Amino acid sequence: MSNSWLTVLGLPIAVMASPAFSADYLSAEKAQKLLFPDATQFVQHLVKLSDKHKDTIKHLSGKRQRWDEQKIWKVKKGDQQLGWFIVDDVVGKHEFITYGLAVSTEGEVVGIEIMSYRETHGDEIRENTWRQNFVGKTLDDPFKLQQDIPNISGATLSCRNVTDGVKRILALQKVVLNRD
Repeated sequence: MSNSWLTVLGLPIAVMASPAFSADYLSAEKAQKLLFPDATQFVQHLVKLSDKHKDTIKHLSGKRQRWDEQKIWKVKKGDQQLGWFIVDDVVGKHEFITYGLAVSTEGEVVGIEIMSYRETHGDEIRENTWRQNFVGKTLDDPFKLQQDIPNISGATLSCRNVTDGVKRILALQKVVLNRD
């Protein structure tokens, strides 16, 4: 057999063996406790979004709400509501990034945790120093990448899409959850 024939035969094997990367860092329960350490209760709601809800969310955030349902927990300490915990997925470059967002009842970001990261690069968005840029933000605040939220070299799409996702979730909170 010639070397060129071996190269052709070896190519599919090399492609199939290319490394995949996926890491689950936190369950929803662990992320909840990290973001709301004083909470005594997390009451799960599956929020169904109408087309009108999704249109309003897009109008407020500039970002399309893709899912018809959103996983949300009402966070309580005794009888007092502390806020909301929302699990969301955004696309990084090719794969989903799952994150948990803690939002106060007033619509202010309490914190964000990256729960699962499936890309080969850019997991620096898990760093506390980057995630802290969201704390205190509301829907009315600017969310421009590289101006209001820093970009991380090599993680631009992950940074942009998580930033857009947070703004979209704040719009969802205003449209749907302020009614609870």
